[in-house]
Amino acid sequence: MHNVSSRSVKSKLTGTTALIVCGLAFYGSVAADSEPRAASLPLPTPQPFEAQYRLEIRGWPSATITHTLSNEGFHWRSDMRFSVAVARGQERSRFILDDNETRPLFYNSSYSLFGIGDSYHLSEADLSSPDRQTALFDLSRRAGHENCTASAPCEIEFVDHKGRDEHFQYYMTEPGTIRVPAGQFEAHRVTLIDTEKPDRHLQINFHPDWPGLILSAEYQKEGRRETQLTLTSFNPDGGTTP
Repeated sequence: MHNVSSRSVKSKLTGTTALIVCGLAFYGSVAADSEPRAASLPLPTPQPFEAQYRLEIRGWPSATITHTLSNEGFHWRSDMRFSVAVARGQERSRFILDDNETRPLFYNSSYSLFGIGDSYHLSEADLSSPDRQTALFDLSRRAGHENCTASAPCEIEFVDHKGRDEHFQYYMTEPGTIRVPAGQFEAHRVTLIDTEKPDRHLQINFHPDWPGLILSAEYQKEGRRETQLTLTSFNPDGGTTP
């Protein structure tokens, strides 16, 4: 692995971070033929927290991701970071809430692998759509409050770490109960599909009462699990800003 080129290293790590290490985030808008959102209903109120997840990527050693959601007065900050022996990565964003709407203010991401890496910054003016961290929070907050089904999915838009537009579809399934290392929880499940690569999909289980908190997530390609994320610890006071 040490003989891999810097270009392939960059592609591998940015792809990994974009997909899982803070890339489990998407922003939705209702498709033209789908039912209206229940946007008039109050969405769950955000609460600060700190969580840890176990990240497992096929062909890579497992890693721990720390995820913090904190209130900074007039805005919120979402921060995800991970580190293993040869790689590290981080994403964070700031956003504000206006009733049921979430507006991004700033986004930053960085990574390194064997000392090779880069960082990216997006200001409010650069964010034509929500960044991944803001989108993660927004989608989890809306889960269970939208009429997006497998037969009538919603269209979604977000920007990647370079500010490039991405387009996907997503739908909800019936709420259920799941067990993860951190305990047993009620969950809202969202399935996301790459319309250009229908053999790939991502399933995320969100906590219904803690916007932004992931209970578990799994990315599959051609029917095979590529990446899995599971909640291992949850501190409901950990995101409180002193």
